[in-house]
Amino acid sequence: MIRTVRLELARCQEFPEGSAAHGYELKLPLTSGGKLDRDTWLKHRQDSIFRRFWGDEEEHGHVRHRHHGWMLSFTPDNEDDEVIFRADDHRFAVGEYLSIKERDGVTRTFRIAALN
Repeated sequence: MIRTVRLELARCQEFPEGSAAHGYELKLPLTSGGKLDRDTWLKHRQDSIFRRFWGDEEEHGHVRHRHHGWMLSFTPDNEDDEVIFRADDHRFAVGEYLSIKERDGVTRTFRIAALN
């Protein structure tokens, strides 16, 4: 089942309280237990999309699975992919945290703020 997951930037040096204005909305194929479902993704790749919001900036792309794991891809090539750290092992549930290595090379932590 494709679910909408809202990630918000967790506490960090730049944002000591975290930030609801910085994050992602992901459309992800999740199992009933909240794990990423590669089989569903294979059938619904076009529906597995994301929106990155960073203050006033907004970008869109596709969620992809490659031999290195789950990625957020802004373009069809691999040049600007962002890696979701240990995504295959992660349980997507409100209140949980996950890390994404972003295009600038910095790994940032995000809190799952909503799951629909």
